[in-house]
Amino acid sequence: MNHKEEVKTITEEKEYSILNLGPTHPATHGIFQNVLKMDGEVIVDSEATIGYIHRAFEKLAERRPFYQITPLTDRMNYCSSPINNMGWHMTVEKLIGATMPKRVDYMRVIIMELSRIADHIVCNSVIGVDTGALTGFVYLFQWREHIYEIFEEICGARLTTNIGRIGGMERDFSHIAWDKIDRFIKQFPKALEEFENLLMRNRIFMDRTIGTGPISAERALNYSFAGPNLRAAGVDYDVRVMNPYSSYQDFDFVIPVGTNGDTYDRFMVRQEEMKQSISIIKQAIKNLPDGPFHADIPDFYLPPKELVYNNMEALIYHFKIVMGETEVPVGEVYHCVEGGNGELGFYFVSDGGRTPYRLHFRRPCFIYYQAYAEMIRGGMLSDAILTMSSMNVIAGELDA
Repeated sequence: MNHKEEVKTITEEKEYSILNLGPTHPATHGIFQNVLKMDGEVIVDSEATIGYIHRAFEKLAERRPFYQITPLTDRMNYCSSPINNMGWHMTVEKLIGATMPKRVDYMRVIIMELSRIADHIVCNSVIGVDTGALTGFVYLFQWREHIYEIFEEICGARLTTNIGRIGGMERDFSHIAWDKIDRFIKQFPKALEEFENLLMRNRIFMDRTIGTGPISAERALNYSFAGPNLRAAGVDYDVRVMNPYSSYQDFDFVIPVGTNGDTYDRFMVRQEEMKQSISIIKQAIKNLPDGPFHADIPDFYLPPKELVYNNMEALIYHFKIVMGETEVPVGEVYHCVEGGNGELGFYFVSDGGRTPYRLHFRRPCFIYYQAYAEMIRGGMLSDAILTMSSMNVIAGELDA
């Protein structure tokens, strides 16, 4: 190659820039990084780095009694922490072979569906913010606060709830809790419709979201997607229907499915899921069975305080449970629930001891975030943030 040819080759070579999207970018929650290869404002390639907030929950859980693991699950998807709590409790119940009263199942369904709505409120209102529409976010977030007030009345906590027990609920819902739930399901649908009217046919919102961050059904399945992100791509899969738990088979509801797997479809799927959650809650209240609010499993369910103070047997059970001296059968189970982001699973291996021998959390965010680089490739930098929001990447769940 002569000198003229060499100069020509160098000048014609494409010049790219490298951009760090996170971990300090507000949209990345300060804990995950994307190294973007940029051609102007177009993303040519991307490489994700996670682990900045990894807390080793699985190893911590292997050194904790079963009740002390519940607060660890809170800190995964903290936007819908009661679903995490219930999923863990059901996993232990599956291993010990406990059967829940119908009332417990229905009470859990009410709490889990309220949690799903709270989760989707966060995701969809933030999608609006990322397209420049702050009004919907400010308006809809007050309804998330109403849900937290319900949780606070039920268990005393709001965000990280530690709600329920292995075997049921700590107590029956108070009349104040029922009143707040009733008020919410009557008033929220109108607010949701108003929020939807702000964005669904808004030309700016549609231009920003339709065709942004798409993924095909085939690629979504290859990545093991679940939840709204999978259904937005056109795959009709929901754990509540495919593997019913907590008496979900008793309820009549529709599974919304998209077609394009883009940001707009993910938004609309979550919108419809909130409507279906309201329908499920109404059915649960209407058909709520009578009976106890906990199962008859004294080895795992804390006895009432008045019995602990006055009955030696109750005191012994209380001591054994609190001190983590209750053993479980040898075996291994996998139990999954439909979390806010999809299939939230717990793989529990027991050697018969007082703590899990091995425990693995299947965190939906960790699974589908692997596709993020592929989904933003070829798109604009401004769309990368929007795609991340529509996937609902929760930092605590991603890096658990």
